[in-house]
Amino acid sequence: MKAMLALEDGRIFEGISFGSPGERSGEVVFNTGMTGYQEVLTDPSYKGQIVTMTYPLIGNYGINDEDAESRSLWLDGFVVNELCAKPSNWRSEKTVDAYLKEHNITGIEGIDTRALTRHIRDKGAMRGIISTEDYDIDSLVSKARKAQDLVGRDLTRAVTCKRPYDFAEEGGFQVVAMDFGVKYSILRQLKEVGCSVKVVPARTTADEIRALNPDGILLSNGPGDPAPVSYAIDTIRALLSAGTVPIFGICLGHQLLGIALGGTTYKLKFGHRGSNHPVKDIRTGKIHITVQNHGFCVDMNTLDSNAIEITHINLNDQTLEGMRHRKMPVFSVQFHPEAGPGPHDARYLFGHFIEMMEKRKNNE
Repeated sequence: MKAMLALEDGRIFEGISFGSPGERSGEVVFNTGMTGYQEVLTDPSYKGQIVTMTYPLIGNYGINDEDAESRSLWLDGFVVNELCAKPSNWRSEKTVDAYLKEHNITGIEGIDTRALTRHIRDKGAMRGIISTEDYDIDSLVSKARKAQDLVGRDLTRAVTCKRPYDFAEEGGFQVVAMDFGVKYSILRQLKEVGCSVKVVPARTTADEIRALNPDGILLSNGPGDPAPVSYAIDTIRALLSAGTVPIFGICLGHQLLGIALGGTTYKLKFGHRGSNHPVKDIRTGKIHITVQNHGFCVDMNTLDSNAIEITHINLNDQTLEGMRHRKMPVFSVQFHPEAGPGPHDARYLFGHFIEMMEKRKNNE
């Protein structure tokens, strides 16, 4: 079936439909990972977006239930150059096409994803629409321009869990994970380093979290603009006021923490998405290849340098990738240290979180 992708600036791409037929709009972005398409499909951080994979062949090792990063698919469209119809891998249970059909997600293949990616890099991420129903160019461009923007939109409420649940119950340290769109790989890493993990909804209050008596608090990844997620920012501020329980922020959690500490955020031109982004740890001088998925960033110039130390910098554009509080046991990173998918360079940060909890316990 024919499919069309239209961008709000009038650029048109014609291809072939896969997944569920229909019409879906969202912000068109690109991911530079060569593998890990299932993790991309199931990452809640892609809510509200149409994702383009820059690697030309997608689907060659299929889909399996074990590699899902959440309970569903969250993106609003999937764009590939070539889709593999017959995957070859002993773990494969279904095709990407079947997976998208199950979750009512529209995909388009057969377009020049290199040209699309270069266009987004030049012009910036923008709204777009995929359609198998409407082939009128003027109509599609008009619909793309009317699509919801990510700025000022709270997407966390759509992806967070509805009620608390235990992910891991047998561990030495009790960690409460605030779910802004958490990936299972993050929770698995906490379990692997010896934590029991209780996941709570994004609207959980500071008093409710304190009542659980945690040894540490994780602020998870999640989608979209952090600024409108005011209820979470208020909770983080209240947790910071006590200043004793270690806090570890990741991605959106890092941005929310940055705002709670007095900083501001801004939208990047085309964001950072993929598994090959170089980040420098300023304290050690080491360069880590990291997994990233975000379109917003904390403005490091708005943070109080007397209270906040910059720990990590993105080497591609010199944006903020990590920070820590100088007095409180609080730190965060913009990238995804769980490596789901991607290199394992940054997994040491979970060990750092453990060290903070051990220090607090020894001082009590």
